[in-house]
Amino acid sequence: MTTMIILAVVIILIIWVISLYNRLVKLRNNRENAFADIDVQLKQRHDLVPQLVETVKGYATHEKETFEKVVAARNTAVSAKSIDDKIVAENALTSALAGLKVTLEAYPELKANQNFMQLQEEVADLENKLSAVRRYFNSATKELNNAVQVFPSNIIAGMCGFHKEMMFDLGEQRTNYEEAPQIKF
Repeated sequence: MTTMIILAVVIILIIWVISLYNRLVKLRNNRENAFADIDVQLKQRHDLVPQLVETVKGYATHEKETFEKVVAARNTAVSAKSIDDKIVAENALTSALAGLKVTLEAYPELKANQNFMQLQEEVADLENKLSAVRRYFNSATKELNNAVQVFPSNIIAGMCGFHKEMMFDLGEQRTNYEEAPQIKF
């Protein structure tokens, strides 16, 4: 009788450990799937950046340093391999694009250029889509991080190599976005 009870407890423990492990795997896969959605949007963004830079170059020839920063950040973002490296590189690209946006404010004739206007609309639309998929990615990352850090799944997570993952936040750019936009007529 005692052997049956011990055997039942062991079986229940094994099922429980398997269940926790499977949940962690599902959460990790969900996070990776969420980043795949971001990757699609980032590819489009990477394709639009050179077009935008080339369109603007004709108007702002003395802003070479700004263009070089945008192109370098784009190239770094394209070559990033891991999810964490891509997050860091994309934050740098976002920063460089913000610098380009400030530069563009000085060229009213550029704002009237049809090609530029179309590219600017595409970039704005893409940034909105990126924002949405980043929110989903961060939600998936939060779920995984919670499972990795709370008891008792943290025990299984530690034994199986699961760890807290990086969120896709705005990083240093957060302070720029916390300020209210200036509207000028």
